[in-house]
Amino acid sequence: MVSNGDRSEIAFFDVETTVPTRPGQGFAILEFGAILVCPRKLAELESYSTLLRPNDLSLISNLSVRCNGITKDAVVSAPTFAEIADRVYDILHGRIWAGHNIVRFDCARIREVFAEINRPAPEPKGTIDSLALLTQKFGRRAGDMKMATLATYFGLGRQTHRSLDDVRMNLEVLKYCATVLFLESSLPDIFTTNSQVSPNATTRSRSNGKASLEGTGLNTNTPSSSVKIENHQMSSPTNQRMGENHPIFSLMTPNTGEEVPNTVEFNTVRPDPFDMGPLSDEMVRESHQSDDSIEEVTRSEFLESSSAAAPEGSVSCNDFLEPDEVSIPSVSVRLVPFYRGTQRIQVLHKDALLQLCCAHLKVRFGISTKFVDYAGRPHLSFVVDASPNLCRVLDACDNLAQRLSMDSGSSSEWRPVVTRKAGFLNSPTIRLHLPTLADGNVSRWVTEIYQKEASNTTQKLVVSKFDVVELDALFTPGTFVDAYFSLDPYDYQQRAGIRLVAKKLIIQSN
Repeated sequence: MVSNGDRSEIAFFDVETTVPTRPGQGFAILEFGAILVCPRKLAELESYSTLLRPNDLSLISNLSVRCNGITKDAVVSAPTFAEIADRVYDILHGRIWAGHNIVRFDCARIREVFAEINRPAPEPKGTIDSLALLTQKFGRRAGDMKMATLATYFGLGRQTHRSLDDVRMNLEVLKYCATVLFLESSLPDIFTTNSQVSPNATTRSRSNGKASLEGTGLNTNTPSSSVKIENHQMSSPTNQRMGENHPIFSLMTPNTGEEVPNTVEFNTVRPDPFDMGPLSDEMVRESHQSDDSIEEVTRSEFLESSSAAAPEGSVSCNDFLEPDEVSIPSVSVRLVPFYRGTQRIQVLHKDALLQLCCAHLKVRFGISTKFVDYAGRPHLSFVVDASPNLCRVLDACDNLAQRLSMDSGSSSEWRPVVTRKAGFLNSPTIRLHLPTLADGNVSRWVTEIYQKEASNTTQKLVVSKFDVVELDALFTPGTFVDAYFSLDPYDYQQRAGIRLVAKKLIIQSN
């Protein structure tokens, strides 16, 4: 084992799991693999991998075997996770975690499996999700950003869907990408002439001639579990894992069906001569200098920083228009600077930011906590029915913003702000988001929430702690709310659209 007291090594890791075949079925971990990497040279120091026997072998379906090649026979004599939990904890706890799409998938599986054995899960001191990081840097030129696609782009080999292969390939891809970014930032006139990076992507800082790699996917000093950035092709539990194909390391032998050892212990390897120390230092230094800014762009959907920082009592109803007050010909969109050279779209009405207020919106679906931020706090949202007048305004804004997004060079998939499902076209809905804010060790939602009693008296709700259950009880289906919300376009992780952020909500008493 590496005996570094400050645990400065980066832990690249990956898990292979079963594939759920029915609603409500969870994931069972079949393999865990990790390498410890020197942060100065990005050289592999030690490695560990093991197959794992799930409590229920029937979870290993034919679909699961097709995904990663791990059969029941391969794991029948493997240890359970409880037997190797100490080892995994020691590898991960207190180190920077790294991997491709780990924040949405692998980190969640680690937390789940430790909870199953009633033990505290390891916590990272930072995370690097290369899916988020590299999508912003290479999204236009390297395709769909699956690891297999990136490996093909750089000519690094094929895939076996095995944990240790995946993490080694991940490290190699990062080295290649870092080299390209370094060259482009050092000689921009030569190397960026034909670069096809979207203007909506985070750009590199050229102030010191280095590729700083700031932006999404890199976050240090993370207080708890990290944001899992959703793979842009995931739409179901099955796709959630299968949507991210796992490449092999080019020196590994493809899976031939031969017996795989249950456990491969740590092995010290010769340091990689590819010294990326200066670039690694730059990555860490940037993250320490701009934690607040990075937090904003590591979310699965952009949250306007001004929305999150709005002080209590600052929402003025005079700043919001009812749908009937909006003149469609007066609606316009424009690109404005956003984050370190990036741009974002603003929606205007008569040259002022468009914000809407709608009375008596009926809650269709209550509070959702499907997505989480970098610290494991849920992104709160709920769904309400949308009136024809509101749909008219939002559709017009949507069309203008989507056109500007395409004209600006974005290749992201545009998601309509109004949802119209097949068979329910006459019952359109919208999703209202409630931004959350960390205040020290305490989290709270920023949206001002009031409750109107039958006597027409309105009282502001003040909650002392972040209690999703209590909030969920307020927004039950069938409840009516008056909503004041902003229109915040986003373009992130190959997804784009308009996010409706609730600034003020008035819950009608039943």
